[in-house]
Amino acid sequence: MDNTISQNKSARLIARLDVKGPNLIKAVHLEGLRVIGDPSEYAQKYYSQGADELIYIDLVASLYGRSNLSEIVQKTARNVFIPITVGGGVRSIEDVENLLLAGADKVAINTGCVLQPQLIKDVSQKYGSQCMVLSVEAKKHSHDYWEVYTDCARESTGINVKDWVKEAEILGAGEILLTSIDQEGTAKGYDNELIETVSNLVKIPIIASGGYGKPEDINIAVSVGADALAFADILHIKNKNFFWSFVLGILISFAGVVSMFGGLPDNA
Repeated sequence: MDNTISQNKSARLIARLDVKGPNLIKAVHLEGLRVIGDPSEYAQKYYSQGADELIYIDLVASLYGRSNLSEIVQKTARNVFIPITVGGGVRSIEDVENLLLAGADKVAINTGCVLQPQLIKDVSQKYGSQCMVLSVEAKKHSHDYWEVYTDCARESTGINVKDWVKEAEILGAGEILLTSIDQEGTAKGYDNELIETVSNLVKIPIIASGGYGKPEDINIAVSVGADALAFADILHIKNKNFFWSFVLGILISFAGVVSMFGGLPDNA
């Protein structure tokens, strides 16, 4: 059953797990990494509570040109039966194949596609466009201009986000994971201007990521064009009462919402 977020549009609610090595981490502006725990355990928890999808992103893999997520994905896929998207350090068709064999359903690629745009076409032609998620790390420089960054927001590219998303859609990207570097980890809301701008340029689904702070942020992001919302830091909180308060806030704010976690437990 869809999670009805606005009056006329449903949205997927996705748990995003940022990883460094074997650990789930928290990041602000994609920097300032702090260890949270075992990513597989958190993935299992979010699945059992009703998340629509999971996203694993290795935040340091691009620095070394490799992905270390296969083992984590294999472990997760044994007990989690919702779509899993995996990104970080993907540079080739072989990398994509290895992640899919490990249990991923989709791959999210940022740096690899910027370095070699043909990779978008290669992945979509071999595995289908639904498998090819373009990961975009966007940093705002001025009104109506966002620059594409790579390597966990460490490297500027000089590429205009607006030009890049249009090119990627033509090449075969089936979805965009749109992360605002400015909003990531701040809990100040999504970059709605960015979401709306990209939504007006492409027809493929947009996953908004970076900045969730309160339930109202969801409805605003969906109203301007987001097809799915990714949550990270707000979920990785060990204080149970706060965690369920977050879920309850979504339920109360949006009539008809089933909630991203399938409802509250009796003792919430």
